[in-house]
Amino acid sequence: MAYYQDRRGAIPDDAAAAAGDMLEGNALATGTAPEPPPSDSPEPSPSPSASSAPPSPGPSASAPASPGRTAVPATGPGTFTTARADGTVVGTGGRVRRYMVLVEDGIDVPASAAAAEISAVLADRRGWTRDGVNAFRLVGSGPYDFVVKIATPGTTDRICGAAGLLTRGEVNCSVGTDVVVNLKRWVLGSPQFDGPIGEYRALIVNHEVGHRIGHGHEGCPGPGRPAPAMMQQIKGLDGCAANAWPYERDGSYLGGPAVP
Repeated sequence: MAYYQDRRGAIPDDAAAAAGDMLEGNALATGTAPEPPPSDSPEPSPSPSASSAPPSPGPSASAPASPGRTAVPATGPGTFTTARADGTVVGTGGRVRRYMVLVEDGIDVPASAAAAEISAVLADRRGWTRDGVNAFRLVGSGPYDFVVKIATPGTTDRICGAAGLLTRGEVNCSVGTDVVVNLKRWVLGSPQFDGPIGEYRALIVNHEVGHRIGHGHEGCPGPGRPAPAMMQQIKGLDGCAANAWPYERDGSYLGGPAVP
């Protein structure tokens, strides 16, 4: 599962479990910086599980691209393109969460395509709009609740490292209101997640947004049952089946016991 952490605790990202959780710190201004977040944005707090040592320089070579697969450069310029937005709101809940999508320049992931994929996850009836409380609006400027940045491994290391996180070119992190998604995870997924890459990306989005709207970590509800989207699935499924969605198609919440 892909992962990050917020003030409620670590949210695993794939790759090295020892370095995988996230920290909420002040976002590093890189590239096309969005306007300052609202005054109620979370204060920085250290991750309980991520290393505080400076990050290693990251990978020295690009990950090769198989036919039809996006290449993963080792690093990029650290500047970003912001996806355009049409103001559409998904979900009928009264609490509209504004978010932005930024993609690092020089990688073969159009900002518009990334935003469309993330928006589709948030609009899915198996997602967080099913709670009847939350709705989401993609914005291109102005106040926002959170930002999703897709960045090369090297840039991810720099942003996360500035907040004291050791990502080693492998994992994602969360810094302030920014969710930094490592391009390597976006393209290659996780060996721990048995499913198509689109489902794994949905898990990244649903897990992190779940924290943003107040959900903590959950455990496996029983052998053979779907793992909650809020479960740290990278640490093991405990008999559950890998799952990317917080709700069943019939509207049943796919939860589990609370985990500290």
